[in-house]
Amino acid sequence: MPRTRDTLFPYIKDNIKEYLRAHWEEEECQRDVGLLRKQALEDSSLDGVVPIPLESGSGEEELERVIQAVVDNVRWQMSLDRKTTALKQLQGHMWRAAYATGHVKGEVFEDVVPAIRKWREAGMKVYIYSSGSVEAQKLLFGYSTEGDILELFDGHFDTKIGPKVESESYRRIAESIGCATNNILFLTDVPREANAAEEADTHVAVVIRPGNAGLTDDEKSCPC
Repeated sequence: MPRTRDTLFPYIKDNIKEYLRAHWEEEECQRDVGLLRKQALEDSSLDGVVPIPLESGSGEEELERVIQAVVDNVRWQMSLDRKTTALKQLQGHMWRAAYATGHVKGEVFEDVVPAIRKWREAGMKVYIYSSGSVEAQKLLFGYSTEGDILELFDGHFDTKIGPKVESESYRRIAESIGCATNNILFLTDVPREANAAEEADTHVAVVIRPGNAGLTDDEKSCPC
């Protein structure tokens, strides 16, 4: 998926305040803020963390104070490339609104759809495991530059199954789909994820794509 960091993530940073103002009174938005507030408490020992206070009044100034805290917290998390469930949930809801209005589309490399179709014709099943929420995944592939390609996937997993840098997450996925870990091939461009998957006895291929973070020679030669 090219340009995710160049399009989808900047969209969050640039539009989060406007989104919060427009949806603040909605239950879904309040649940998202509640999760972010809880995450901020768990992060209280981290440098730079931005706490999210409860509203102590009903005035416009008080509302702006809390909204700004949410904005600053989200931007802080994104600056550290964090993948907390709270952050990903809010991002997913923002992207849903953006996809529905046509402001963004999920970009996929041109060789992706033909490759997946070939694998499926060979009897293979294809699943998505992403730090982005399942909802965000379905939006990206449902509103992709190749059209709605959700039918190509047999299932979706996000960090609710566990962090991508922990080997136990891959064991849980294998159990969930009824497959031995050594019968799974995991594709990633993140070395820490590759290492975690290998620890779970999962086959791994490190993917090199334009625009992704650079890899060392050792990382490029990760055994599959």
